[in-house]
Amino acid sequence: SRRVHVKNRIHAESSVIERFQLKLAESFMLAPTVRHLAFERADGAPFAFTPGQFIQVHFNYDDGKPTKRSYSVGTPTDASGKVQRMELAVSYVEGGAATRLFEKLQAGEEIEASGPYGRFCLMDDDTNQRYLLIATGTGVAPYRSMLPHIEKLIAEKNRRFVLLYGARTEQELLYGEEFEAFAKQHPDAFAFHPCFSRGARPTPRPHDRQGHVQDALSEIEPHPERDIAYLCGNPDMVDATFTQLKELGLPIKHIRREKYVSSR
Repeated sequence: SRRVHVKNRIHAESSVIERFQLKLAESFMLAPTVRHLAFERADGAPFAFTPGQFIQVHFNYDDGKPTKRSYSVGTPTDASGKVQRMELAVSYVEGGAATRLFEKLQAGEEIEASGPYGRFCLMDDDTNQRYLLIATGTGVAPYRSMLPHIEKLIAEKNRRFVLLYGARTEQELLYGEEFEAFAKQHPDAFAFHPCFSRGARPTPRPHDRQGHVQDALSEIEPHPERDIAYLCGNPDMVDATFTQLKELGLPIKHIRREKYVSSR
């Protein structure tokens, strides 16, 4: 996928961009068209990043022309900002060059990458009281990496969070059980609402919602002075939600966006 960060750029902690080899440690299907891939640096060094940032994977097309793809690091990170494993959620695109690369990659094999990049990060100096985290598909990966930081903001600054996560079906709800567990640990500070656009799951849960994430916005009552919204995922969702949040009174400076655009 191609990463597009639009407007409202915010400054993440300064990170040193490096180029390095990644060795595949683990790979399995998260959903019918999404694979979870865990990599370690071939040199054994930890990877330093700010939750919400992404890496670029470098490879060649069949004709030898170089190309690259961007993927958010989904590994939850502690206060050190360093992880031993870089976990990615990769959407499979029919006939896609990156899909072919990852399909044939075996445990222990290496690929080239660089990073970290991006400014789609939670900032400690924000003065808002609540964060509205909104995602579709693999756009939820940055929020997974933010969970330890979210926990810190809850404990130290009494911040509140709402995660609206859009998926067509329960099968396509990535890392859903992890977000469910986190919400149970912080029932007064973190609300998780899976939004299913193709109908309810076989065993609905009280916090489930039907329809698209935009349909649940009015319920959470965005507040112009209290809230900051983060939008990540499908460009159509990002654009529609951005427009709706503006109509609900949220200032543009309080809406931070990152679009995921599929590349072949």
